[in-house]
Amino acid sequence: MLNEIAGKSVKLYEGELVRRENANREYLMKLPNKYLLRNYLLEAGRYSGRGMDPNAMGGWEDPSCQLRGHFLGHWLSAAAMRYYETEDRELKAKTETILDELVLCQKDNGGEWACPIPEKYLYWIGQGKNVWAPQYTIHKLFMGLIDVYRYMKADTALKIADRLADWFSRWSKEYNREEFDHILDVETGGMLEVWADLLSMTGNEKYAQLLEKYYRGRLFEPLLEGKDVLTNMHANTTIPEALGCARAYEVTGEEKWLKIVECYWKCAVTDRGAFATGGQTQGEIWTPMKKLKARLGDKNQEHCTVYNMIRLAEFLFRYTKDPAYMHYIEYNMQNGIMAQTYWQGMPWKGSPGSGLLTYFLPMKAGSRKDWAGEMDSFFCCHGTMVQANAAWNRSIYYQEKQELLVTRYVDSEAEFEVDGHAVKLTQKQDYMNGSLMNSSENSVHQTVNDITSTYANKPNFRKYIFTVHLQEKADFVIHFRIPDWISGKANAYINDELVQQTDRTDQFLSLERTWADGDTIILSFPIGLTFIPLPDDADMGAFRYGPDVLAGITEQERVLLLESQDPVEELSADTERQWGEFRTFYRTENQDPGISFMKLSEIGYEPYQIYFKVKRKEGSQ
Repeated sequence: MLNEIAGKSVKLYEGELVRRENANREYLMKLPNKYLLRNYLLEAGRYSGRGMDPNAMGGWEDPSCQLRGHFLGHWLSAAAMRYYETEDRELKAKTETILDELVLCQKDNGGEWACPIPEKYLYWIGQGKNVWAPQYTIHKLFMGLIDVYRYMKADTALKIADRLADWFSRWSKEYNREEFDHILDVETGGMLEVWADLLSMTGNEKYAQLLEKYYRGRLFEPLLEGKDVLTNMHANTTIPEALGCARAYEVTGEEKWLKIVECYWKCAVTDRGAFATGGQTQGEIWTPMKKLKARLGDKNQEHCTVYNMIRLAEFLFRYTKDPAYMHYIEYNMQNGIMAQTYWQGMPWKGSPGSGLLTYFLPMKAGSRKDWAGEMDSFFCCHGTMVQANAAWNRSIYYQEKQELLVTRYVDSEAEFEVDGHAVKLTQKQDYMNGSLMNSSENSVHQTVNDITSTYANKPNFRKYIFTVHLQEKADFVIHFRIPDWISGKANAYINDELVQQTDRTDQFLSLERTWADGDTIILSFPIGLTFIPLPDDADMGAFRYGPDVLAGITEQERVLLLESQDPVEELSADTERQWGEFRTFYRTENQDPGISFMKLSEIGYEPYQIYFKVKRKEGSQ
């Protein structure tokens, strides 16, 4: 499988992504340890005092909620991923303090149990009593501890996890296969992935036994038979189980696990289809196959499903090298993670200029994003939010021996080694704006240049510049993903000489040569507007500019009356340039009143519409 180049080997310079990383880091540091640990302290009997702090974390972290304590696991995972990229010592110190307290909680619970909920929840599940997903909650703690061990090299985290696993090993043996299958029908989160991770880290046989115990035949066997077991089923229950199978394959090499993942992807994505955003759910459940029109609601695209399906696509990409999985990731990153977390922009009619997180991404006309606060929700997506924004330098560069794969286009640099040669590859987008002015204040120094007039209007292509840095010449191949959204042939230049052209998006553009220090690669991708119809209604669709879905600002559902056959011709550029920036704004040409369009990721509190019914006027060309 491909090896991802990650951690400190990839430096990120993309302004918006760095802003999100920094905002996320600030939020992680802002949450007090006493609040993050509250439910763990309560369960271990280490909480003293009268009454609860009214300022503590609420929502799902309230002590009355059966999922209480899940967020700490997400926090630990996010902190570990951030540390892996930056070696942030403050964040590590905060993490170590939390681990020390978890050690004491585990000791006071008898030496194994370290969870924020009581053991009896799991016994109640075994008795058939209705309890809200205790293993989902416990998985988050395991996940956080494993990531802290993986990325921070904290042995304490592994020891806590290993002792907690002893409890599960003993408890699971109390049930026969049929009895445990009933238990597995209650959401288990990513427990399967946990056992695979711990098997890889320790080699302990108990984890191989737990892997087999957690094999959910009632889901996996029908999948292997090609049955649709997902339609109208809760989505984020099964995605982590598929991720567990993916990790089990990586650790054991057993083909059965890989086959389940492939069948899951076929059922969930290939045969089902997706919205223009890449998302696929409404009300937390899978949509019917290729029937999305009736599912345009106020609870589309749960953030957790977006994050976890990105993870699954990334595994399949590393296994297959098929760029289709990276196309899927790009759409979901741009119109999911970017559209649903850490928004910052212009206020709308007195609204704030920022938003932390929206659980869902509504696609019903006239909807608004419902932004959660910093301390009042802590639902599941609150957790995947801090993970998704912990380190945006992932899923950009991969390596296989003497081959480097570039899969995402963001300002960054990667350091890697080929046959003993240290290589650095830098990537930067050329916006072709000809100006360094980036604020409302005029720059003191202005240089006259040709670019400002050469690109008087927004260029119809994106341009990326790569530079190779090395001490000695070296032979290797660089593969570039050609985005799914290109509107014509992509061009590749080496040292200003055109070397390749392609409009194939189902394969990489490959450049092989003896590279020298300072060699420059320029990629240009033609870009434009496209109309993406629903699979079950060709006259109802969404507009995309490159990878970005556009949203029309409107409080009421609008139908577009077209003068031509092509819906794209109804939109024209609007406020195209401001100071030193070309912007992505559009307006309708023939609607009354007109409709303004902007990137879905830039929508804050505005009412919007994504999918439009289009009707052609008689005699339209």
